[in-house]
Amino acid sequence: MTRQPPPWLEPLLGRLGTARVEDFTRLTTPESGGRESAVLVLLGEDPGNGPDVLVLQRAATLRNHAGQPAFPGGAADPEDVDASATALREANEEVGLDPTSVTVLAELPRLWIPVSDFVVTPVLAWWHAPHPVHPREPAEVAHVARLPIAELVDPENRMRVRHPSGWIGPAFSARGMLVWGFTAGVLATLLEMGGWARPWPRNRVIELPPTGASPAPSAGTDEVDESPVR
Repeated sequence: MTRQPPPWLEPLLGRLGTARVEDFTRLTTPESGGRESAVLVLLGEDPGNGPDVLVLQRAATLRNHAGQPAFPGGAADPEDVDASATALREANEEVGLDPTSVTVLAELPRLWIPVSDFVVTPVLAWWHAPHPVHPREPAEVAHVARLPIAELVDPENRMRVRHPSGWIGPAFSARGMLVWGFTAGVLATLLEMGGWARPWPRNRVIELPPTGASPAPSAGTDEVDESPVR
């Protein structure tokens, strides 16, 4: 398979040239401090389902973010030369992703998550040679899925969730997963930038199920969705 990104990715790549932190969150990323980390936003294409994105579901027994869908990724190690290296290493450790099957396209703006004090760099990549992936550490990763873009932008699958803290943010329902928090916020912004988003009822708000009620995120969402309920 060619390493050249497909035509459907061109609008997104063109828009990323001017992407700013403000496009993803109203929070300012600190100039210093915070633990550097990275996540891999891996876009691929399935012959039967079209363009998709790789998402994993964290194990329900984890201390932090239990049961929550997320992009592969984690904290930087000293040997990582950059955010892309961190994202690819973590994806290999978590789901067995072969780094040589991936073409890194761009490193997005660094985003701060106050609740964990992580400074996260989303790394956008094209999966030019898809292969089977699976949880390598079941104690950390429960499930791995390729979520079709067509399902994510389907108005029936879009909503907002209310966290017990009062925080409200974007969410997606696809393939039995409720994607919310930081991951949903980044996805929502990228879908808009790529021109793939469709109108959906923004007054559709559901309560976050108790199993998903880890600390409320504060980054990766737009200004309206970040506002807590008053």
